[in-house]
Amino acid sequence: MIHQDHISYRPRAIALWLLGVAAMVVAMVIVGGITRLTESGLSITEWKPVTGALPPLSHADWMEEFRKYQQIPEYQQINKGMSLDDFKFIFFWEWSHRLLGRLIGIAFALPLIWFTLRRAIPEGYGPRLVALLALGGLQGAIGWWMVASGLVDRTDVSHYRLAVHLLTALFIAAGLTWTALDLLDLHRNSAARPARLAPFATLAAIILFIQLLWGAYVAGLNAGYVASDWPLMQGKLVPDGITWHGSLWATISSDPYLIHFFHRWWAWVTALVLILLARRARAAGNRGASIALNAAVGIQIILGISTVMSGISLPLAVAHQGVGALVVLATAWAAHSIGRQA
Repeated sequence: MIHQDHISYRPRAIALWLLGVAAMVVAMVIVGGITRLTESGLSITEWKPVTGALPPLSHADWMEEFRKYQQIPEYQQINKGMSLDDFKFIFFWEWSHRLLGRLIGIAFALPLIWFTLRRAIPEGYGPRLVALLALGGLQGAIGWWMVASGLVDRTDVSHYRLAVHLLTALFIAAGLTWTALDLLDLHRNSAARPARLAPFATLAAIILFIQLLWGAYVAGLNAGYVASDWPLMQGKLVPDGITWHGSLWATISSDPYLIHFFHRWWAWVTALVLILLARRARAAGNRGASIALNAAVGIQIILGISTVMSGISLPLAVAHQGVGALVVLATAWAAHSIGRQA
């Protein structure tokens, strides 16, 4: 006979676990930013989900990995003559990024199995958790799809695929946070129902999505380097160098000058809407979410300006990407607070 404790719901324990996984995803975004900024993403030219967890263990293994890297356009056109030690540096960041992804998968899958076997998952939450697990698995495939775009005819990855990879990670982090908040409400009140996405929160999410999308394009095309002054670009409001790419969409999504211009000015639209969302969260009684969102937005703006004016300093650029992930989590928190249902 199963003891009653073994079949009781554990919403608080599950919520804390999900928040821990969300923190790991934020760390993953930060490591991904370092990987991108150090041009390390193409150093591992194969996708080995299981055996790839081990790095090269001998000099011969290192030479074999280096030989594979020497076959791709990035080495042949940009890094030709790179030393083995330099290769080990970029290999380390890509390997770390992939390893952290594997650890996140384990940190999600094993507790999910444990909570399921102990019948600790509240009714209605099982499918949501399985969907998050499936999305995490898909994210691994998206990561390889992104890397594969830079192995044959290009010296870097497709910025479109990079955007899909980054935005999927942020969506997963938001989903983990939202689900955890639902479960914390359930812990406090057994009659609580999952929060809904209010109309204003939906608008805020769309506006933030646009900003994040163009931020990913900035990263993928190294568009941050086209200007190091602020608020003007190259001393002008609209910079020189914008080139027509054959269609409106291709131009606004592929021209580095226009992407940089759009990203820095759409940021103010995003900030305004998120500040209004924070005010609504405060009015709904969630002062913590309001403070978190206001602080994250303010810090992110300062980091964005500082990153540009520094000529894309690695620490500032990585901090900008990391705080961007925190803006997403704070937005989810604030949006959840105005969508709570009794």
